Amino acid sequence: MVVTRRRALMLAGALGAGLLTAGCSDPTPGAPDTKLTIGLTYVPNVQFAPFYLAVQQGYFTEAGVDVTLRHHGDSEDLFGALTGGREQIVVAGGDEMLQARAQGTDVISVATMYQTYPVVLIVPEGSDITAPEHLAGRTVGIPGPYGETYFGLLAMLKAAGLTEADLTISNIGYTQQAALSGGHVDAVMGYVNNDVPQFRATGLAVSAVGIGDVPLVGIGLGTTSRVTQQSAAGLRGVIEAVGRAVADIAADPNLAVEAASEEIPGTITDEQRAIMTSVAEATVPLYGDLTQTWGQQDPERWQAMSTTMLELGLIESEVDATTAFTNDFLATVD
Repeated sequence: MVVTRRRALMLAGALGAGLLTAGCSDPTPGAPDTKLTIGLTYVPNVQFAPFYLAVQQGYFTEAGVDVTLRHHGDSEDLFGALTGGREQIVVAGGDEMLQARAQGTDVISVATMYQTYPVVLIVPEGSDITAPEHLAGRTVGIPGPYGETYFGLLAMLKAAGLTEADLTISNIGYTQQAALSGGHVDAVMGYVNNDVPQFRATGLAVSAVGIGDVPLVGIGLGTTSRVTQQSAAGLRGVIEAVGRAVADIAADPNLAVEAASEEIPGTITDEQRAIMTSVAEATVPLYGDLTQTWGQQDPERWQAMSTTMLELGLIESEVDATTAFTNDFLATVD
């Protein structure tokens, strides 16, 4: 079963939830549709700024698609609304989609947003842990045995020649900062574009240790086979519009902050704005080379991911990568 809480998308104590919760019904069987609901996991956050900006600037409309953005509830299954027809697209990790597909969920990745896997090992500044190999005998905190931080940890250990038995893995929930600052763990797994800038902005000096070029695919856009058949034009429109917004943000990360500020409930404090700015700036490099086709997916990496996840026990049978993703709906970004 796919877990419901895959990462903490919060700004210094959560900036609210429940925004943009209206959904749209599943398309009439056999009828093409360009009215699509996009599922954005967890609370409103600057990392979702490309979607907010695409709405605010009318990019979806110009691409011929009517989009509703929907943030997931706290206890909601990651792919539940997608498979139930309340969403037609969901933002999720490529590895999360592959795991769900191995469990029988009809989910297909149609674009990869983060060309670099965003998970890193986070240690206190000055720590003698400067490489994954140094984790033997140490304690690493993770939210739980699920999601990208867990997948990244296992892949990192495999690449470093370590196993779970070589260290202590502590399931600490979304308390990485407190656990690290309090010395309860030696390191935590987190996101280079979310946790690292947040920790630093709130006064915790940390270093990010790369996990290596592990064969995992980062955040992307997932849909179902039914939607690929009924809403091809809508999918192309969504990818085109989000790609335009990503290019805008890459050129000026402040656009992400302004776009998110319009969608996050309540008043944004100066401290929160500073964190949002750091997160936006740290996210831009993950988008990769925007002179190339945005959202491109590498068949060899997807197949290597399936093999690796099988070896790590994250899936019970290897998934044919050609069934798990498609580049058919990508649009070139000028």
